[in-house]
Amino acid sequence: MEPSTTLFFLCDLQEKFRPIIHGFEHVVASTNKVLRVAKILGCEVVVTTQKARALGPTDPAVNLDSLGTLHVGTYDKTLFSMLTPEVLAVLDSRPATKSIVLLGIESHICILQTALALVAHPSKYTTYVLADGVSSANPAEVPLALAQLRAAGVIVTTSESLSFQLMRDASAPDFKAFSNVIKEEKDATSKAVEALLGRL
Repeated sequence: MEPSTTLFFLCDLQEKFRPIIHGFEHVVASTNKVLRVAKILGCEVVVTTQKARALGPTDPAVNLDSLGTLHVGTYDKTLFSMLTPEVLAVLDSRPATKSIVLLGIESHICILQTALALVAHPSKYTTYVLADGVSSANPAEVPLALAQLRAAGVIVTTSESLSFQLMRDASAPDFKAFSNVIKEEKDATSKAVEALLGRL
């Protein structure tokens, strides 16, 4: 993986879903950790909302403002897949993109359909789903969705593993800032892994 050819896709992490999604606060914590890493490494982030008029905006606890211009945009949708015409236009305008990292909700609906669409896309993106960055209202749905994704060729990993994969080298100029994020997020990461991966 290379940061310059990697996009993060954040799917429908909206405040109206907070009361019903299993471990929602842990998905938010993993998301904010990943956004900090994305900022350090210069990875762009694409965000969607599902029918925001009814379901509200992205949860305000998600620190999108910190990204500045790395936040490509937030696109509202009715499709379950994130690959709306607007998001496809973002991809078309970035032909160097090779890897896409997915996080958000719900694992068995929008995350699943987005990942399958990315794998089937003519560009054949290498698609990653962060197991500690996704969830569903019914936690029993999640391992089934992740199993289906693995079978389709999607790489299921964790926020920490993927972050180090992007960082690659402890001698890199950004490693100190990166390392500080990993240390500062250690407790939140442990709680998210326990809450969201314990079911796996």
